[in-house]
Amino acid sequence: MENKISYKKTLNFQKDFKKLQKKFITLSKDLEIAKKNAIELYHVKKINNQSIFPIQRFCSEIFLICKLKKFACRSLKGRGCKSGIRIIYAFYLKSYEMLFLEIYFKGNKENENESRIKKYLNKKK
Repeated sequence: MENKISYKKTLNFQKDFKKLQKKFITLSKDLEIAKKNAIELYHVKKINNQSIFPIQRFCSEIFLICKLKKFACRSLKGRGCKSGIRIIYAFYLKSYEMLFLEIYFKGNKENENESRIKKYLNKKK
């Protein structure tokens, strides 16, 4: 029997998502597709399709902090999986729990918010 991932969102992620969804109306459906075609492939089926990249400096034996780079957003027509939408999340290796930490559009912001990740990790200690 395969493990099923339990998905949760931080309050900051929800705010980011709501802001982006006003601009990219297909974002909710696109996220559901990304969960199946990227996140579950990588963590459950152990298939690396080069869409998820662990951020090594934040990973441990208990969890991985990952960046989802290949995110197909249908609102960004003609860009395919290179839409520029990035998702940062924490994945717990034993419990298969996943917590979305941040979502951003690369056109507005170049990289993940490291201070947000550090703040999350400090809460976990």
